[in-house]
Amino acid sequence: MVLLTSTAYAQFEEPNIKKVETEDAEAFLERFAEIKWTGQGFNPNSLDRIPAIEIRARLEGVFGEPTKKIEDIVDDGKLRAGQAIQFEYWFIIDGEIPMMVLDLDGPFADGLVYVGASRYIDLMPQVKRTLTRLVTEVEPKEYTDYFYSPERYQWYKVTYSNGVYKKEEIDVPSHIKLN
Repeated sequence: MVLLTSTAYAQFEEPNIKKVETEDAEAFLERFAEIKWTGQGFNPNSLDRIPAIEIRARLEGVFGEPTKKIEDIVDDGKLRAGQAIQFEYWFIIDGEIPMMVLDLDGPFADGLVYVGASRYIDLMPQVKRTLTRLVTEVEPKEYTDYFYSPERYQWYKVTYSNGVYKKEEIDVPSHIKLN
């Protein structure tokens, strides 16, 4: 006979994943300013084999708009190549654990980059399993993003619309003002 303690049950409870809204991003950064970030603990799984362009549509279906898009990181008309993202979702897990999901290569790669607080590394496998389940069980939702690829020196319009994923080369989007 096997006895399970409440501790054993607690290990497998689903974490509560709450997205940080764009207007709350500064408060998130202040609250977690001292955190040591790591990607460790986010073990590879089936989500890492899905194209990022599709994961983005599924994240939209679960959590709505990203916390940050490229438009949000242009600072005084400047975009540093190292900041060229398509989107970032920021989360607070169980009301206390920070996590970010980043797309660093726009629509050109599979999977995403995951970072969390190093002191909670042991919880990250369950967090990623829960995120994977949420993202893969939802229908993709339409979106339009923009991405600048410093390796290709090219802007892209990235969309999911009418069941079709597209990335098209464009000039700098008119709503993004660069010097």
